[in-house]
Amino acid sequence: MTWTLFWKICSFALYFANISLVIYVVWRLVMKKSDPVKTLTWIVVLILLPYIGLILYLLMGQNYRKDAIFKNKRIVDVEVRKKLALNQLQHYKEVDNLPTSVFPYKKLIRQNLLGNYSILTVIDKIDFYFTGKEALDAMIADMESANQHIHLQSFIFMDDNIGTRIRELLIKKAAEGVEVRVIYDSVGSLKTKRRFFNEMSQAGIEVLEFSPVRIFRPTYKINYRNHRKILVIDGRVGYIGGINIADRYYDGGIYEEWRDTQIRVEGEAVFPMQSSFLLDRYFTINRHLTRRRKYYADIDIENIYRHKAATDIYSQFLTSGPDSDWSSIKGSYFSMITGASRRICINTPYFTPTESLMKAIRTASLGGVEVNLMMPARTDSTIIHYCSMSYIKELLRAGVNVYLFEKGFIHSKSISVDGEICMVGSANMDNRSMLHDFEVMSLIYNPQCAAILEEQFDKDISRCEKLSLQKWEKRGYKEKLYEGLARLVSPML
Repeated sequence: MTWTLFWKICSFALYFANISLVIYVVWRLVMKKSDPVKTLTWIVVLILLPYIGLILYLLMGQNYRKDAIFKNKRIVDVEVRKKLALNQLQHYKEVDNLPTSVFPYKKLIRQNLLGNYSILTVIDKIDFYFTGKEALDAMIADMESANQHIHLQSFIFMDDNIGTRIRELLIKKAAEGVEVRVIYDSVGSLKTKRRFFNEMSQAGIEVLEFSPVRIFRPTYKINYRNHRKILVIDGRVGYIGGINIADRYYDGGIYEEWRDTQIRVEGEAVFPMQSSFLLDRYFTINRHLTRRRKYYADIDIENIYRHKAATDIYSQFLTSGPDSDWSSIKGSYFSMITGASRRICINTPYFTPTESLMKAIRTASLGGVEVNLMMPARTDSTIIHYCSMSYIKELLRAGVNVYLFEKGFIHSKSISVDGEICMVGSANMDNRSMLHDFEVMSLIYNPQCAAILEEQFDKDISRCEKLSLQKWEKRGYKEKLYEGLARLVSPML
């Protein structure tokens, strides 16, 4: 057999195999009866990009929401959360038992109790940080004072100046006898040298890599990343927000300024943060561990719905990801936007919303609600930048106030509604955060907290360009073309 004949046979076999697999995948996509736009996008990619399209689908296109590997995360802590949520729901069926200040949001509270087992908790104390430097300095100070344990989870943990500073602090605390655990995402921290984490492990720190990805050992779940940022200290203090551990978050990097939002809380509201961290830990080490009371400080979790708090700050800690039956964060965004009566302020670095969220924003604005959206004038991803820009004309036509942050980079993920409730956390308003990644948000029912976010939003307007429909329509043809092409792949992002 000549090489030419051999090559022809191999080429035919590969072609036949690709066609057969594409037909099978298309059949699977059709039978799933999921989002038709996303389904058609993948079908086009599979047909127009032989071989490559199939590889992209295997890496990025599948939905593992019901896969057994993520169902393994439903262990002891989930059952405890479920029990508490259902007990709280039963307790709140009597109107008199629901705190007066949150009664107007009883539907949203019920939605998250049933859909995410997100219990309503009291925040004894809350602090807001609007720069990475302020947040990281506060986190470092709290870690310095840890006596029992430090649980740190970050999508990005770089081996730069701030990363090294935090690593040395964690090593020091481990030497003092403090239990230190770190979870970082394999893709988010891809540029960090493994030696950096190995030195932490050698110092007695439990370092866990979420869903490892290697060049010669790729994972078919590369599309599902852990984007959560959580810090819990002694079960008493908790942080969540948009801050990763990298120099650019601390000093701005190449940007004039790095705007972000992080919150620090004390009280029983730390309990669900701790639970979320431990669930990700159990999943990463692939073991079912006994739930340990010491990680939950002095919280009476069995009677957590019997509120006798000194403050009037209530919250629900929301998680979402491939292990969730319902996309609780997307659902909360939707309910908050559609339930608004006066004003909405949204911060997001990446804006590629699902169709339902886009409709909710348009409908609210057309209905007379003042809708404000702030995002960066330039992002750190060219394709996502043009994709985000492709939605602006539609927003402006609906009367939405769109602000492009020009004095640096705004990485904040937050929303405030009617000056009454707000939400802060790690989830961007894009397809990836809403549908694919593991995310966390804190939904806060308190006018003072919402007012703090709105006040910062109004301050940031001075650093923005407010867009007008007339000016936006005069953009160059090249910009419009790039936006149109990027929009085509938005369901895949």
